[in-house]
Amino acid sequence: MIKYLPESPKTIIDIGCGNGAFAVVLQEQTGAEVWGIEYMDKEAMVAKEKLHKVFSGRCEDYIDDLPDGYFDVIYFNDVLEHLVDPYEVLKKIQSKLSKNGRIISSIPNVRYHNTFMRLLVNKDWKYEDFGVMDRTHLRFFTKKSILRMYLDLGYSVITHEGINRSKSIKPYLYNIPLLFSQLDIRYPQYATVAQFDKK
Repeated sequence: MIKYLPESPKTIIDIGCGNGAFAVVLQEQTGAEVWGIEYMDKEAMVAKEKLHKVFSGRCEDYIDDLPDGYFDVIYFNDVLEHLVDPYEVLKKIQSKLSKNGRIISSIPNVRYHNTFMRLLVNKDWKYEDFGVMDRTHLRFFTKKSILRMYLDLGYSVITHEGINRSKSIKPYLYNIPLLFSQLDIRYPQYATVAQFDKK
């Protein structure tokens, strides 16, 4: 997800920062001021030792406390699918972006071939301990619905692409009768870079 960083960001917040490991890499590579929000208190305590500022708890509880027009980059790495209302969070956080600031997110793709074929062929919707069907996911997205979410909220989408492509041949085999029109099933996640143009 680091490759989606814009040039020379001065302020970054990593929402769902965990123990701060990813945010520290951002800090080292950019020299930026890096903040974090982490739901798990134990992880947040570790992150506080590494980052400029860290909030412990639900991100929804802290958005209003963040300075307006401050962040050049706001990361949501595998976070939005865990929220009760990710649409409202993305809407509220618009005011926290600096001019030309960007949201960078990774979101699981429920049409990933392992999940999709299990539902289609086995008629099974089975939760797991991790991955696309993580039992803690409250929302489920596809390539198309992620894009629509951002556009409906007034964002301009700069990049929207599949990541961590499957090395399995299965997605290609499944696509033969469909003339290779369903290649989104190769990707377990989609990375999106979006900008909100302030009036």
